[in-house]
Amino acid sequence: MWRNTTQHWGNISIVLHWLSALAVIGMFASGWWMTTLTYYDGWYHRAPWWHKSFGITLLIVTGLRVLWRIGSATPLAHGHTHEKRAALAGHLLLYLLLFAVMASGYLISTAEGKGIEVFGWFSVPALFTSFNDQATIAGAAHWYCAWALIVLAAGHALFALKHHYLDRTNTLTRMLGVKARP
Repeated sequence: MWRNTTQHWGNISIVLHWLSALAVIGMFASGWWMTTLTYYDGWYHRAPWWHKSFGITLLIVTGLRVLWRIGSATPLAHGHTHEKRAALAGHLLLYLLLFAVMASGYLISTAEGKGIEVFGWFSVPALFTSFNDQATIAGAAHWYCAWALIVLAAGHALFALKHHYLDRTNTLTRMLGVKARP
């Protein structure tokens, strides 16, 4: 089952969700680790190349994910009206923060007018290099948005567990691709 229905997430949505989750966690961890590197560390110049390459890849995947979500059915949400509204707001905020982190990362990386090499396959050009202290301002936005994203993602995971264990709904199992209990 590749397509979404009003009862289940399809495999495309499931794979994109979990790849995005792994990428966000990995990008956050690598970004934090990179802040500890010194100039003479062997990874000082290599780690940002990998971080940027995965960041651009995540941007492409997130764009495809949004297009897929817009063009596909969505499983019906569980809970009271206020829970459904909170879930919608939380999901929208997750996407907004994802794009904010990636946009600010792009602005940091292109502040000196150089494009971003993506795994040596292609280069994303520097389109915006026109404001003072671009790297510093974008760096601060990147840091705070990344923290907000990881905190919100942790809350997202906790609410999925709450729905599964306390509410006894199939919210979590739908995203795991597991059949509902009889």
